[in-house]
Amino acid sequence: MDNDKPDNEPDMKPAPEAVANAPVDRDESLGLIEPLLVSEGSPRRTALTDQALKLTQKAAGFRKSLPHGVMTALAALVRAMNCYYSNLIEGHDTHPIDIERALKDDYSTDPKKRDLQLEARAHIEVQQWIDEGGLDGRALTAEGIRDIHRRFCKSLPNDLLWLTLESTGEKIQVLPGAYRTRDVQVGSHVPVSPGAVPRFMARFEEGYGKLGATDTILAAATAHHRLSWIHPFTDGNGRVMRLMSHAVLREALDTGGVWSVARGLARNVDEYKRHLADCDQKRRNDLDGRGHLSEEALAEFASFFLRICIDQVEFMEELVQPDALRARILVWAEEESKLGNLPPKAGTVLEAVLFRGELPRADVPALVGTKERQAGRIISSLTEKGVLTSESTRAPLRLTFPASLASRWMPGLFPEKVG
Repeated sequence: MDNDKPDNEPDMKPAPEAVANAPVDRDESLGLIEPLLVSEGSPRRTALTDQALKLTQKAAGFRKSLPHGVMTALAALVRAMNCYYSNLIEGHDTHPIDIERALKDDYSTDPKKRDLQLEARAHIEVQQWIDEGGLDGRALTAEGIRDIHRRFCKSLPNDLLWLTLESTGEKIQVLPGAYRTRDVQVGSHVPVSPGAVPRFMARFEEGYGKLGATDTILAAATAHHRLSWIHPFTDGNGRVMRLMSHAVLREALDTGGVWSVARGLARNVDEYKRHLADCDQKRRNDLDGRGHLSEEALAEFASFFLRICIDQVEFMEELVQPDALRARILVWAEEESKLGNLPPKAGTVLEAVLFRGELPRADVPALVGTKERQAGRIISSLTEKGVLTSESTRAPLRLTFPASLASRWMPGLFPEKVG
């Protein structure tokens, strides 16, 4: 055997035109993306580990404080909130009330608003898939990230699948799950050549695979930037990054999807974008790690990211504090009863569902001290208001958090809808 030749010759060489049309790979060194992690030797590592531990404890405590039924309802509202804030970062303002309408197939007659509603619905469907475990074990893999992009883009209206270049006016189609095929520039950063994207995504997956508990939590931040640095897709990278980080945190911390980093990032958007830009910078000096990029900047971004996560857990924990949440819901129910929009004792049913998590229908008559028919009217009125739900006419009742009532029940979660 001639050892200078490969064991298996290719059956067919690519056609010359296929080679000519292939994305250009300028053979950039994979070392350009290093470091992928904040090293154990970094002077900032101890503080980051402390933040990761604090986040773990906060997230676990918050989740354990919620009855299952309330957690499920809250996760659904948080998906709408997460979608709203993630899209807001991209300059698309679709209020959660309009998002909720889209989920019920109630779309605006304005084509542009309808497109944004469809975009929001696509985002929520992907996050629900993530929250149900669809990305478990794959959030930091190349194929998992392509799956996020594919699922998001395949549900977008056609008008949102075309990107217009400001420099030339040329329109480029965004293909679901497909890596970009041309060079791009994001601010002052020029990502790797399009042909190099698969190589760098393979290195991304290798570097973030099989991490320990602390590094996995930190990777929600460090991988967030490194994916931005590669910029693998023609469009949609920002949303994919945030959904990826959501998936990492959900699995690593068992969050239940009841809080969202996107809200904090959107409320600190200038600092968020500044940190991302800083992480694009090269190593500053001999004390700044051993990679091509600045480890210090990556550590600063990770610290910012974890601080935002902790802030959001604390915000949600305060918002759904049992006594305060109960008081807001009962005040609303009492006002609605006085206006004739709800029957008396509706608040009693809501209170029971809130603390039990779910309530068998058969328990309602005794709970409110009425006959079965009147109890049925109370259940129907609360269901019509969108504050109770059940999987069937015989299934237990569970609480829902409608976006239209968020300003009353969950003040500060997102801005009130104007107009």
